[in-house]
Amino acid sequence: MAITLVALEGIGAIRPGDDLAALLAEAIGRAGGGDGDLLVVCQKAVSKAEGRVVRLDDVRPSAPAERIALEIEKDPRIVEVILGETRRIVRMDQKHLIVETRQGYVCANAGVDESNSLDASTVILLPEDADASAARLRDQLRARTSLDLPVLITDTFGRPWREGLVEVAIGVAGFLPMLDFRGKRDLTGRELHHTVVAVADELAAAAGLLMDKDRGTPAILVRGYPFQRGEGHAAELLRERSKDLFR
Repeated sequence: MAITLVALEGIGAIRPGDDLAALLAEAIGRAGGGDGDLLVVCQKAVSKAEGRVVRLDDVRPSAPAERIALEIEKDPRIVEVILGETRRIVRMDQKHLIVETRQGYVCANAGVDESNSLDASTVILLPEDADASAARLRDQLRARTSLDLPVLITDTFGRPWREGLVEVAIGVAGFLPMLDFRGKRDLTGRELHHTVVAVADELAAAAGLLMDKDRGTPAILVRGYPFQRGEGHAAELLRERSKDLFR
């Protein structure tokens, strides 16, 4: 078996209000997309198209934002935006702000991103509901291309105990994000009790190899991977608080 990653070129910079599905459909056509492919789209393109951007000139920092900004040496306007996207602060140390977002992700700065934004005074937020965003893109692309492409939306996260950043799945539509091997046997015949593979995250990380920050490639076609079709959701990848030993 071979898996091929195809970068969708020629899409260009996305701006609020752009028809992302139309741009992706054209790029998929140029790349010869077909049934059996899976589409990976970076969060930033989705957020920009959906208008999930904030101009810092319009932000008035609160007293808590001013206090936190002083402690972590960050623009208080950005801290105010982060707090607006935050359910709770998990850790604040070494100039880092780790939070649980309203969507349930635990990540730095609530996913609020300054890089590759529209300009120096604009920041980009995560989609309100990335699973819903993926489902809409899937439906729009099916209408435009007649292809039923599963859609995976990624974002760049850090990881506990590991250096470096990787792409992870924050939105999924049209396929199952996890493979459950519990109850099956390994090569020696032992029954597996805990093995559940986060294939959506693995596909996101693989696609990230072609989505360099300085290349402007917002989408990748994955070919040859035998994904399981189904109404999966990236929310399934979030560990329940009662089962999380590290909160």
